[in-house]
Amino acid sequence: MKRIEAIIRKTKFEEVKEALLASDIDWFEYHNVHGIGQSRQERIYRGVQYSTDVIERVALTIVCRDALVEPTVKVILDMAHTGEIGDGRIFVSDMIDTWSIRTGENGDTVLRDKK
Repeated sequence: MKRIEAIIRKTKFEEVKEALLASDIDWFEYHNVHGIGQSRQERIYRGVQYSTDVIERVALTIVCRDALVEPTVKVILDMAHTGEIGDGRIFVSDMIDTWSIRTGENGDTVLRDKK
């Protein structure tokens, strides 16, 4: 099992969410985050000047079987890409174990198969 964490633009969240739900990923966690990026400049958007020091993003966390890692990463890359600085990052790490609180099962059997 793997844990995929992606930090994406807020403006791309709905597209990424719909694409993930249309693929074999039927559950993920997300939350709003603030980060500090590499770009340190002032930008103007609709007449309002803002700093790019602190940026608002959405963080997604997905736990999936190893076979779904590449397709899931591809969906995120395809849907979150704008080509601009600040598109985000994807991190993949090993998941040692998973437990279902309701049933007490553990391992990748707790991850649902899409029906």
